Amino acid sequence: MATWNSRGLRGSTLEEFINRTNERYRENELALIQKVPTPITPIQIDKETRHITLAYFDQKSTVDYIGAVQGIPVCFDAKECATDTFPLANIHEHQVTFMRDFEKQGGIAFFLIFFSHRDEFYYLTYASFLVFWQRAKDGGRKSFRYEELSPQFFLRQRSGLLVPYLDGIQKDLSERD
Repeated sequence: MATWNSRGLRGSTLEEFINRTNERYRENELALIQKVPTPITPIQIDKETRHITLAYFDQKSTVDYIGAVQGIPVCFDAKECATDTFPLANIHEHQVTFMRDFEKQGGIAFFLIFFSHRDEFYYLTYASFLVFWQRAKDGGRKSFRYEELSPQFFLRQRSGLLVPYLDGIQKDLSERD
């Protein structure tokens, strides 16, 4: 059983950026995307602040966000990376399986990666991710480097959107045609 503690808050800034972007997309009727809550069982609660300080995850999480964009089912996971090397150990087999099954049902699955030291967001298509994942499974590098990523999928902030991932979805869809 996995344990939760304050280290789980590392991606909270990224999550806030995505949540604000999701709200803008909803307001403009472009997409309806929601954060998937991870069910936990509290073990310790700080009596003064009433914050959970120790808890167990009730089950394995699948993805961070799920919803629809103009009638297309979408799911994605958000990851933060403080270096130019992203360790694939940050992604779990059950997440890959869920995304695979989601795509088989006609949805779009992807990863949003925030390279925090560069202040850059990247839309990693599921197909591109699988190349790195398979390489690791075949005994190769257990990570991918910033330089290996396709420049066209870096997301540029614009029009008040902190993480304009709809741009990535549009490019992803055009590559699938």
